[in-house]
Amino acid sequence: MEIKDKVVIVTGGASGIGAALGKAFLEAGAKAVVAVDLKTDGAPAGSDARLCDVSREAAITALVRAVEERYGRIDVFCSNAGVLTPGWDVRTADFAVWERDWKINVLAHAVAAKAVLPGMMARGEGYLLNTASAAGLLATPEALIYTVTKHAAVALAEQLAFSYKRFGVRVSALCPMAVATPMVDQFAADGASAGLDGVLSVETVAAATLAGMRAEQFFIFPHAMVGDYFAKKAARHDKWLGAMEALQTRYADLHP
Repeated sequence: MEIKDKVVIVTGGASGIGAALGKAFLEAGAKAVVAVDLKTDGAPAGSDARLCDVSREAAITALVRAVEERYGRIDVFCSNAGVLTPGWDVRTADFAVWERDWKINVLAHAVAAKAVLPGMMARGEGYLLNTASAAGLLATPEALIYTVTKHAAVALAEQLAFSYKRFGVRVSALCPMAVATPMVDQFAADGASAGLDGVLSVETVAAATLAGMRAEQFFIFPHAMVGDYFAKKAARHDKWLGAMEALQTRYADLHP
């Protein structure tokens, strides 16, 4: 897909990867970029900045209807908003936090798809870009909830991809490792375990995303080695579990 003349929604669009994506889409000639977040400060210049809490189904549905009314259609929906809660130990689980993170990292993607798919299918074209994470294929051993929800986000994107391709809708799952955002800074400036292969700039991630969308790739790996790691995980799973144990011991605050 080419972005030129397209109407694009980006959630989490006022900071981090979302803001960089919005800026890149505008530079690529998008007709409109609707940057959605809990704040408008930080949204890319030239975007249509709007407030929306993606943990609420009614808010996403209302957003989609308002954008369709304003611009006539939605060509691309980027479900990018996400949250990371540190902590590896299920013994300390606060399931209210699990539910909040699940709503943002997974259900918001499903709600967005439910809202935009009828219009996309009627036109015979559309694109869903879901920001997952390399953690959705591998793991972030310091962050249990993040790993679990991002695995679910990848599974949802896969299901959407094979279910709606025949109707003209394409789907990509964006799966970076460490990116220089406040989310990564919750661990350390070097990205902790996710940063072992480098911390990318948001601009680098945005450029890789546009290239992946043009090629209509399902997986978009700004860190190219993620695909190899995923293949090795599948081939030698027990060895991979041992490697994750070692990383957790190295980076997490472990208590018996």
